[in-house]
Amino acid sequence: MSAAGTEPKQRLLIFIVAYNAETTLAAVLARIPTALAERYEVEVLVIDDASRDATFERGVAAERERALPFPLRVLTNPVNQGYGGNQKIGFHYAIEHGFDFVALVHGDGQYAPECLPDLVEPLARGEADAVFGSRMLTRGGALGGGMPLYKFVGNRILTWVQNRMLGTRLSEFHTGYRVYAVRALERIPFDLNTNVFHFDTEIIIQLVLARLRIRELPIPTFYGDEISHVNGLRYAFDVVVATGSARAQRMNLFYDRKYDCGPEANRRFYRPKLEFPSVHKLAFDTVPAGARVLDLACAGGFMAEALRRKGCRVVGVDREPPDGIVLDDFIEHDLDRGMPALDLTAFDYVLLIDAIQRVGSPERLVDALRHAARYAPELKVIVAAGNIGFVIARLSLLLGRFNYSKRGLLDLTHARLFTFGALRKLFEQAGFEVLVVQGAPAPFPLALGDGWAARLLLAINRLLIGIRAPLFAFQVFMVVRPRPSLPYLLAQAHTSSRDRAGRAAAE
Repeated sequence: MSAAGTEPKQRLLIFIVAYNAETTLAAVLARIPTALAERYEVEVLVIDDASRDATFERGVAAERERALPFPLRVLTNPVNQGYGGNQKIGFHYAIEHGFDFVALVHGDGQYAPECLPDLVEPLARGEADAVFGSRMLTRGGALGGGMPLYKFVGNRILTWVQNRMLGTRLSEFHTGYRVYAVRALERIPFDLNTNVFHFDTEIIIQLVLARLRIRELPIPTFYGDEISHVNGLRYAFDVVVATGSARAQRMNLFYDRKYDCGPEANRRFYRPKLEFPSVHKLAFDTVPAGARVLDLACAGGFMAEALRRKGCRVVGVDREPPDGIVLDDFIEHDLDRGMPALDLTAFDYVLLIDAIQRVGSPERLVDALRHAARYAPELKVIVAAGNIGFVIARLSLLLGRFNYSKRGLLDLTHARLFTFGALRKLFEQAGFEVLVVQGAPAPFPLALGDGWAARLLLAINRLLIGIRAPLFAFQVFMVVRPRPSLPYLLAQAHTSSRDRAGRAAAE
């Protein structure tokens, strides 16, 4: 309990991961600065990961001796959980017991406990969400502290690669000395991470994707007689694969739930693609100025906004109105229930861009659209959908991979998948005539930025589409119109008959 009128101390858990550390654990515990108790409410947690030596017994002995000025709890896993699995348990303990911060310390003594006050301080001041002790910030410090040259070189190369792939500027990705704000751990799905050594890389990736603040502080390097349990080549491979997977997810080529932790994770996210060749650009160029347009599944309203600047009258349809976009009219409607009750003779164009694959029954929607357009034979429908026959998707299947993503061909919201032939068949069998079929390239500028590399890839992709669109087009673009319906033809027959009979009578 805090004294009356004073703020309660922030709670710090010093979490020691230990495996076969019977000769070093006691010394690590003894080196924890006792001054921490003056500023924080401190508890030390040791979790022995089913060691084959007397690590647990050494910890229990220290617990009984009560040599520390703060509580010490020693646990042991009945089955080895791995380096990452052991961390998960400790972090869960910190969350469950309401700590503010958790400091990860290794039981082999490789990281100096004396640095704890400095590492915790930025968190206590609210300046960071995670603080890493880096051995690379002090020039020559790592090699001077005994880090083997091959580990130093490997660390630097891997860190450079990871910084390039993730857009970060960390001096070291591979330090095991870290302090986390518990509220930051609560925001990321660390429980889904690996149980082995590249857990540390995956949790950094999650912090970066969640846009949490990471700060690095210099720490001394110490390499003693401890036995390394890390297979260096396997570790490097796992690190590159994990980082590459996160990068691929950003590019919508891959999906893994553990990396779905960005601020936009639970929000609908659409971006206009009017600045480069795309189905949106094709649609925009197809619709003439002043046209009357029905935008089905208008999403963020970006396409509608662009068309209105062109002088078109646009009515939007979606489950919720676009945020901050003004339309001529908006109809709240779920296309999974079919078409809204509208007179389509009042429109020149209907847009179905990136919408047909999101409904549970495209056949029912297209039939409803055909029925609504039964008296509007001049109506044109612009349709766009992802092409599951795209070369990258084919190669992925060839390799046995079928990964959904936040956006792209295998968007998590897609209920159906289409090829050129499947999309054409869907509309032709519902009574539409296909007027235009084109392929659109992959949205490289969205993935890589609007630089020379994206422009070069767009040019190559467009060239390949001209050779074989079903293989190289990322999306299918079609313009269709309803064939004259039987009710329309019957009405025309009646009208024509009356006109001819009238003319005959007049003669």
